[in-house]
Amino acid sequence: MTRLSVEMLAADPVEPITSAGHAQLGIAVLAGIAVIVLLITKFKMHAFLALTIGSLALGAFAGAPLDKAITSFTTGLGSTVAGVGVLIALGAILGKLLADSGGADQIVDTILAKASPRSMPWAMVLIASVIGLPLFFEVGIVLLIPVVLMVAKRGNYSLMRIGIPALAGLSVMHGLIPPHPGPLVAVDALKANLGLTLALGVLVAIPTVIIAGPLFSKVAARWVDVQAPERMIPTRPSEDLENRPGFGATLATILLPVVLMLSKALVDIVVDDPEHTVQRVFDVIGSPLIALLAAVIVGMFTLGRPAGFTKERLSSTVEKGLMPIAGILLIVGAGGGFKQTLIDSGVGQMILDISKDWSIPALLLAWLIAVAIRLATGSATVATISAAGLVAPLAADMSSAHTALLVLAIGAGSLFFSHVNDAGFWLVKEYFGLSVGQTLKTWSVMETIISVVAGGLVLLLSLII
Repeated sequence: MTRLSVEMLAADPVEPITSAGHAQLGIAVLAGIAVIVLLITKFKMHAFLALTIGSLALGAFAGAPLDKAITSFTTGLGSTVAGVGVLIALGAILGKLLADSGGADQIVDTILAKASPRSMPWAMVLIASVIGLPLFFEVGIVLLIPVVLMVAKRGNYSLMRIGIPALAGLSVMHGLIPPHPGPLVAVDALKANLGLTLALGVLVAIPTVIIAGPLFSKVAARWVDVQAPERMIPTRPSEDLENRPGFGATLATILLPVVLMLSKALVDIVVDDPEHTVQRVFDVIGSPLIALLAAVIVGMFTLGRPAGFTKERLSSTVEKGLMPIAGILLIVGAGGGFKQTLIDSGVGQMILDISKDWSIPALLLAWLIAVAIRLATGSATVATISAAGLVAPLAADMSSAHTALLVLAIGAGSLFFSHVNDAGFWLVKEYFGLSVGQTLKTWSVMETIISVVAGGLVLLLSLII
């Protein structure tokens, strides 16, 4: 879908759906978020239902007519799914092809074969960052955990020395780099340039992942000195395959959408003429939809064929790749509905006024809002979507670069201090055989380092560009 059609779908109403004052709107925001937090944490309700109920509660507390609140929610849901739904689906298909064909294992094995014992933590960061580009965080963990545990056991490494770099690579990709759902939704909500956001995201991600990964893993290994739990070493996806795709072909397939989107951003800067033939060509091939679709089609030949997949097996892989994302799409869509209800209620304008009165830099405000929602809900995606809705008006007068940095500030804040209300916390705890205290001292601290370092780098970049 083109950028123009997404903007038309997401067009905000001419006037707010309520005339409530700042005090009432502030109470409405707190009440709406409190409803979402309570439903997710206390009643263990699915985030889709919690966001839907929370959006309607927000409208009610703000004094909006219920029919207008419902219209705002459904409009936001539809425009968000229209903007990013297909991209999430294509990313899921590419990730499934990568996993089932043995391409992910091929990259892992090739890099590990060339890594020395001293460079192993750095190799794990590289593997996780490359694998993490097209994969959702949870899928990436499931793929990499067997590798982390086997490397730690065979090399007699501390589990934290190997595991923390891998987790850092995955987490940074998840929070900062499109086409992951959170950054994609923030790009869509703030009308940011995706290619530029991707380029600046990579710039912020590299030093962030180095500090939170290999460097912090030295400290984490001293704090929590544990070995890989024998019982948790599962089989790898490609063990039953006779053939696997080559390293070069797999890497090229993974990087294809990134290269196409970055090329578009570069051409936009160099040519800077929307009517120029070269720029029009790259506007098409570098659009997220075409870039990811191209990667999926290429992947069927570069990943599926070498693994011996028949047409039926390819079709089955695509279908299996799509099945797990139903919940993700609904959460993202409901988050978009919540965002639109915030905007239509006039909350965005209230945030704009407050930021002017308090002289808080927009990037810092966005980071703090995302941090607060992340701590409350435990979900990086919910934090990103909600924060993007709250600060969307701040992007209206920003340059393309600063709008992209606003997306990254929200993404950085959404990763802050994962704790017991985050599914990722328990996933890491169980796979690594840690206690709650050990998980807090390693995984939770690592997430906080990522959030603070990335947030700081975003603020630093805003002073330079």
